[in-house]
Amino acid sequence: MPPVSSRRGLVRTLLATAALCAAGLAHADGKTIKLLVGFPPGGGTDAIARLLAEHLKDELGATVIVENKAGAGGQLAAQALKAAPADGTTLFLSHDHSISIIPQTMKTPGFDPAKDFVPVAGFATFVNGLAVSGGTPAKSYTEYLAWLRGPQGGKGVVGVPAPGSVPEFLVKVLGERNKLDLVAAPYRGSAPMMADMLGNQIAAGVGSVPDFIENHKAGKLRMVAVIGDKRQAVLPDVPTFKELGLAGFEDLPYYGIWAPTGTPKATLDQLSAALAKAVAKPAVHDRLTAMGLTVGHMSGEQLGKTEAAYTATWSKIIKATGFQAQ
Repeated sequence: MPPVSSRRGLVRTLLATAALCAAGLAHADGKTIKLLVGFPPGGGTDAIARLLAEHLKDELGATVIVENKAGAGGQLAAQALKAAPADGTTLFLSHDHSISIIPQTMKTPGFDPAKDFVPVAGFATFVNGLAVSGGTPAKSYTEYLAWLRGPQGGKGVVGVPAPGSVPEFLVKVLGERNKLDLVAAPYRGSAPMMADMLGNQIAAGVGSVPDFIENHKAGKLRMVAVIGDKRQAVLPDVPTFKELGLAGFEDLPYYGIWAPTGTPKATLDQLSAALAKAVAKPAVHDRLTAMGLTVGHMSGEQLGKTEAAYTATWSKIIKATGFQAQ
């Protein structure tokens, strides 16, 4: 039998190992995990969150629910994450708007991603694009511009899913470069914007491919241009703005999950691994791809670098438009 001192050392080692395991398996004890979404039900981000929640629960052995905190372009959900306990039971699924753009367009957003959040993992990039409603005669970007210059007298209103968003700045640049008087009409998320487009209450909108893709395939609206440096596999006939002579929008927005700062690394690693397994499943990967996402797991570190590069790019564009933080 080993001496008492050795046995005590062994006990301490086993206890320490057990503590680490307990931290790493924090979600296997039946806790409910809230996945915050900053937009209302019915939009692309909500659909993505519900798909991932369904499969994350299997990987984590826990109940995963989607909690919609719609308003202010995801700002309310981000503030809720900041106030949540750093134990891995409250997460924030978001795209670029809440993380990269709101901190640049709001004087007091109520959160600082660099201080208040830690990236868990990323799972996709996507593109924004311009779509025209079914009641608009234009069937291409060129025809849309011609329609604006002709019957519309050089004026147009374009819906965007949130104020002070990348889609809004894209509308500003489209107007400036084409010498058109385009006004961005902000909505509280993509779902109400889509409702007005489908009802022909608004002639065009700028949003993400996941927001538009199903109605585009159904012929209820038409996507006529997308950002990025290459065409999208789900939209092979839709040109990029770069092809159309509007360069400068090649950096792609991203989707990821964030946790409150202070969340244990073991928990972050477990969540990241679970997300990697979830998006690798054909049922998830194929569905997200069909929605217009380019699926690929990013570690928390990789997501942080992607976010920083994207933020720097759009900081220059936002300043160039003369936009003043609200």
